Amino acid sequence: MRFQDSNTQPRQPSVAEQRARQQALAQEERDQELARQADAKAATRRKILIGSGVTVGLVGLVATFYTVARPTGDVTAVCTDGSGVIQNDDYCDESYVTSHHGYSSGGFWFIPINGGGYQSYRYNYGGTGTIGQHVTGGSYDAPSSRTSVHTKSGKSVQRGGFGISGKSGSTGGSGKSGGS
Repeated sequence: MRFQDSNTQPRQPSVAEQRARQQALAQEERDQELARQADAKAATRRKILIGSGVTVGLVGLVATFYTVARPTGDVTAVCTDGSGVIQNDDYCDESYVTSHHGYSSGGFWFIPINGGGYQSYRYNYGGTGTIGQHVTGGSYDAPSSRTSVHTKSGKSVQRGGFGISGKSGSTGGSGKSGGS
């Protein structure tokens, strides 16, 4: 029979057809559930990936900050005269130098000497030896600002700018004319 009359009642599906329809509906529900689980898993994976990226970025930022901000080490500074002989740390101390009518310029400390003129002193960073000996090793170039610099007596060496104090010129001028 190729067509049905509008008055004809459709026949009831057979048991095999009913079973096939039920299996198809169950399979469709399983497929939908698997698709939901796959979407949830992909969303979780994306969140983990984004969170990991943020974490790695923050760790890198903090590590960079600590690398840049932390002091690179401790250096001992010794005060030397113009010929490189180690002198008392006071000769390179700004308050001592100014109290003796001296001045500072370009990293050098100048103290007037008897008979006129000035004796120059400066720090040697990392050098060794005792007072009266010629300094061994080290450098006269100041280490980076991240390095902690101390004298053997424990004083912290503060360096700033180019080592030129704004009041040194007037102090040096008056010290030179008053010293004899």
